[in-house]
Amino acid sequence: MSDSLRVPAGWALVPLGELGQWTGGGTPSKNDSSFWNGGLIPWVSPKDMKTPVIIDSLDHITQSAIESSAAKLIPADSVLFVTRSGILEHTFPVARTAVPVTVNQDIKALTPFHPLNPNYIASGTRAFASEILRCCSKDGTTVASVDTALLQNFALPVAPVSEQHRIVETIESYLTRLDDAKATLERVQRNLKRYRASVLKAAVEGRLVPTEAELARADGREYESASVLLERILVERRRRWEEAELAKMKAKGKVPKNDKWKARYVEPVGPDTSELPELPEGWCWSTIDQLSQLVRNGYTKKPSPQGGVRILRISAVREMNVDFDDCRWLPGGPEDYEADLVNEGDLLFTRYNGTSALVGVSGLVRAIGRPTVHPDKLIKVRPINLLLNLSYLELSVNTGISRRFVESRIRTTAGQAGVSGGDVKKIPIPLPPLAEQNRIIDEQECVLAFASSTSTALAASRARGMRLRQSILKWAFEGRLVDQDPTDEPAEVLLARIRAERAAQPVRARRRRA
Repeated sequence: MSDSLRVPAGWALVPLGELGQWTGGGTPSKNDSSFWNGGLIPWVSPKDMKTPVIIDSLDHITQSAIESSAAKLIPADSVLFVTRSGILEHTFPVARTAVPVTVNQDIKALTPFHPLNPNYIASGTRAFASEILRCCSKDGTTVASVDTALLQNFALPVAPVSEQHRIVETIESYLTRLDDAKATLERVQRNLKRYRASVLKAAVEGRLVPTEAELARADGREYESASVLLERILVERRRRWEEAELAKMKAKGKVPKNDKWKARYVEPVGPDTSELPELPEGWCWSTIDQLSQLVRNGYTKKPSPQGGVRILRISAVREMNVDFDDCRWLPGGPEDYEADLVNEGDLLFTRYNGTSALVGVSGLVRAIGRPTVHPDKLIKVRPINLLLNLSYLELSVNTGISRRFVESRIRTTAGQAGVSGGDVKKIPIPLPPLAEQNRIIDEQECVLAFASSTSTALAASRARGMRLRQSILKWAFEGRLVDQDPTDEPAEVLLARIRAERAAQPVRARRRRA
């Protein structure tokens, strides 16, 4: 901070290095079990610096480690700063110790001189965290780091001691209310997530909208059940196969003399209903294989740094979403990859992923924009689009029994979880009548649009809370959060007394007291 910054009367700008005793940390040898086994003394590392007050740590060391290593016991009411960690690229973690602790070499500790308020110093460094990272970060290091000398030279606005206490009390009062509001927002967000899941579950169980059977009965009319719809889909599936086979034979100059070639048609895999629950009236169980004309893996060769044809990354496909900006490139033109191009209306499934929860999730291709290839780690499914609501199919394969079927088929090999195209074909689909599919999706989109707008509003509220938190700290250290009392002892007088008392002590006594 610039020493020219104006502070209220009675305040002083003081380098952090002059506000207390500074201590570094160390790591006792992992090879000496006496340093760690049965240890009760907290050994704080950056992974513990996630709370404003440190009362414990993940790791502990023994008294022997303190006596025989670089680790030093740091008293309670000290202020800890992370000075080496990747988190310093965007955040400067600060915490106050509530108990004596030790720290590793990536943390520095400041034990304030009496009677300076450690909570005041901790809050002050949080208030100027962005400026500290900007002014004190080291250049050219492999891991983000803060230069300790520059940090110690960073000037903090120091108020009179009585005002320090008033400021800390007021900050804690405001931040407690902000924390309560944040907890409420997080609770609402969790409830919203559960609400979304319950809506999707109800959609594929026939509980989101009135069934077509119920409406037809109330209207005194007939309706096409899902089993009849499935029969039409299977007829269309075979017709498309025959059309494609004829086109292949004609391209080779062959004209079939009879219909024997039709015997090559392979009937799709039907559902195993022995363990599937009963569906609502008018619904039936089907499979991805029955509802699709194509299920195949994608392009196997590695992408190039640049090229003329887009190829999706595996991470482009997530539950009910395909991100066409998440891609790499292939040389040549679309004609070189015809079999592996995706079409609007295709369903893409993740075939492999390091995380099981992301294996077999599916997204519907709604708009492409330019020719795009799918890689071997994605499975392409081409549904019988004219007789299905594809959004309903996308919903069903990611929800309920269909999703649990995929999870039951996931296998892990060499650290990669995967599902086969053969298992994708067998995914059971709860199929409603087409009119009901359309109503389900209409209702689902309305409900999820509400959930999405609510989630956006919650995110905006959280962001406002974070800004307000920083504003409170900023106002506090500009002297605008609480009233000044002209009868308070000025900070300069207090600091001069602390310096005089320190200077009067023998060096060893000063060190013992620190």
